[in-house]
Amino acid sequence: MGFDRSVGHEPEARSRDMIRRQHVRRGDQAWQRQRARRRGQASRWAVSFAVAGLMACSSQMRSGSGGFQFSSDAAAIKATLDTTAAGWNRGELPVYLSAYVDSSTAMGSTGLVRGVKGIEGQMRAGYWRTGRPTQQLTYDHLEIRPIGPSQAIVTGQYILTGAGLPNRTGWFTTIWVRVPKNIGGPPTGWRMVHDHSS
Repeated sequence: MGFDRSVGHEPEARSRDMIRRQHVRRGDQAWQRQRARRRGQASRWAVSFAVAGLMACSSQMRSGSGGFQFSSDAAAIKATLDTTAAGWNRGELPVYLSAYVDSSTAMGSTGLVRGVKGIEGQMRAGYWRTGRPTQQLTYDHLEIRPIGPSQAIVTGQYILTGAGLPNRTGWFTTIWVRVPKNIGGPPTGWRMVHDHSS
C-alpha cells in the first residue's frame, strides 16, 4: 500500500497463508471452547463429589452409631464445665482437674504444660497459690462444635468475680474427646485433651 492511497478503501487481498492461519485460529478457538466445556463438567463433578462427601461426614457426626449427638453431647460437655466451675468455687482443685485426661496439655502464660500434674502445678503457682482461688468462676459465650464423631472444640469466656477484686476475664479454646467407659477407672464421658486460655 502506498502513501498516496487512503486507508480502508482498498480491496481485501488475502494470501492463502493468511486464510490458513485464520482457519487454524478458528480451530484453536473451537478446541479451547470444547476444553472449557470439559473443564466445566469436571468442576461440576468435583463439586458434586465434595458436597456428597461433606453430607456423608455430616450425617456420620449426627448418626446414632457412635457419632456426635449434638444436643446430648453438648449438654454433657457443658455439664462437665459446670462441674469444673463448682469445684473451683468450693476450692476443690481435684474436681476442677477432673475434666482433663491424664495426658492433657495446656497453654498458659508460661507456655505449654503437659499432663494433669503439670496443669495442677500451674494452677497452684497461680490462682491457687493460697490453697484456693479467691474469686468465683463462671463461663459465658460457650460455643461447642463437633470436629469428629468423638471430638469437639469448645470456645468461650471465663469470668472470675468477687472477693472485693476487679473482675478478671479471658477467652479459651479447648479440645475435647469422648472417653470410653472404663470399669473401675477414672470418670468417663467428655474430657479435655488441650486447653488454651488467655
